[in-house]
This record gives sequence, structure tokens and C-alpha cells, in this order.
Amino acid sequence: MQHVADIITRLQAMTRKGSKSDRRLAALVLSDLDFASKAAISDIAARASVSEPTVTRFCRSLGCEGVRDFKFWLAQALAVGGVYLNPEPLNRDVREQRVVSAVTEAAIAAIQRASAGLDMSTLLEVGERLAASAQILCIGSGGTSSMLATELQNRLFRLGLSVTSQVDGELQRMYAAVASPETTVIAFSTSGFARSVIDAVNLARQYGAHTVAITAPGSALATAAETLIAFQPIEDGNIYKPTSSRFALLAILDMIATATAESCDTKVLEGLRRIKQSLNTWKIDDPRLPIGD
Repeated sequence: MQHVADIITRLQAMTRKGSKSDRRLAALVLSDLDFASKAAISDIAARASVSEPTVTRFCRSLGCEGVRDFKFWLAQALAVGGVYLNPEPLNRDVREQRVVSAVTEAAIAAIQRASAGLDMSTLLEVGERLAASAQILCIGSGGTSSMLATELQNRLFRLGLSVTSQVDGELQRMYAAVASPETTVIAFSTSGFARSVIDAVNLARQYGAHTVAITAPGSALATAAETLIAFQPIEDGNIYKPTSSRFALLAILDMIATATAESCDTKVLEGLRRIKQSLNTWKIDDPRLPIGD
């Protein structure tokens, strides 16, 4: 068997649709994945009250070559997603405070970790380059990275800069293909292995654009870009909570936006005043509200 897409899903299906012995074996495996991934075929057969040939046929019915192949795919599934298969039971007591603490404390910790590891001289240089760029292209793929690309466009256009964000892979490559030496490309990728983002960075460099990556050090994207703002996400193990790395990345993005605005100096103020004026005129007259948020 060349590839078993998801052994856990196949086991779950087997508990509903398999033969009597297959259903018994599937239920046994799912109830104790660690045992099934390590036990000898004789022990699995004995615990399920079936014969060893039945265990072998069961493994083959899942798309595996045999018991050894089955154990390989099961061990891989445990390594990749085991935390989601046997989570700690939720404690419903004092739920409100627990949810608040889980989110806020992890967000603060993520921002502090990211800030401590930042090379601020590089970040300030990126702000100066953005302020002087004729065109800025922000790119990212996936949930967090695409959000960051769009948000950086939202932060920079109000400074009077010519900026575009692209989260579609083909459009990323197309926009990169018309880049010039006056273009700066800002690429976001938490993993550093988003193919379209890497391709776009390589294309843009071919046409003389300066490229900046906010990504994991040592990744393919980090290698492709000229300038790296290193970011290594560290999760806290809470599988029910959205990733806290979003807050750290947004903090880095805000630092870039602030450094860019300061590099533009006071010439950005008129544009900001106009945006504030238009919003207060057409929406609600409250000068305490943030600009366009």
C-alpha cells in the first residue's frame, strides 16, 4: 500500500460498516491506540478474541499491506493528531474565568516571546523600505497568514502608500511577475512552506523586487526572501483554543506599520485626518473611535 490517507477515519468507518470481527477490532484499536500501535499481533488477537489471520485480514481491509504497515500508519496518526484523539476532559466549573485566562494569558505570553526574539534593527529597516517603496505587495496563504496580508494592506494604505494584498495563489504569482526594483513584497507564512508564497517571492526577486518574509527561521520561505523577520510559533497545548500565535504576529505587524508610519514622517498625517473626518461625517461623530476600525 503506497498511501493510507487517514487510518483513524478508516477505523471509525469500520466500526459502523465492517464485519462483526472487524467492528470488534476497530473498536479495540480506537479505544487504546497506544496499545494497538505497539502490541504483537498475538496480543491484539487475544484481546479482541479473534485469530491472528483475522487481524491480518482486518489490516488489509483498511488498505494496509499487513500488520506492520498498519502499525506504521497508526503510529504516524498518533504522532500527528494524538492530542485530538484522547483529550483531557473539560472541567465545566468556573468556565467563564477559565476561558478568559486561557485566551488572555496565552496571548500575552505569545507577544512577549515574539518581542524578546525580534531583531528590531531589521524591523526598522523594513519600515524605512516600505515607506520608500513605489509598490507594496502583501501575500499570505491559509487562515492566519492570509489575514495578516490583508491587515497589513489595511494598515499601510492609510499612510498614502500604494499597497495590495493577495491571498489567492495564482494571483500571488501573477502580481509577483509584474514586480519591479521599486516593489517590496511582504510574505507571511507561519510554517514557511506555503508553496504559492515561496513561488511568488522567488518570482519577485527575479524581477528585482525586495522581499521580506515573516516566517519560521530555517524554512523554505526564510531562505527564499532577502530579509527575514523570524517568528517561531510555540503553542500551549490547549486544543480547544485558537492559536495564540495570531496575537504575536499581529503585534509584529503593528510594529512594522508603526515603523513605516514614523519613516513617512508627518506627511502621513493629512491622509489620516481625511479618513477620520470622512468617517465621523458619514458614520458617527465620535473622535475617540479608531480610524476605520
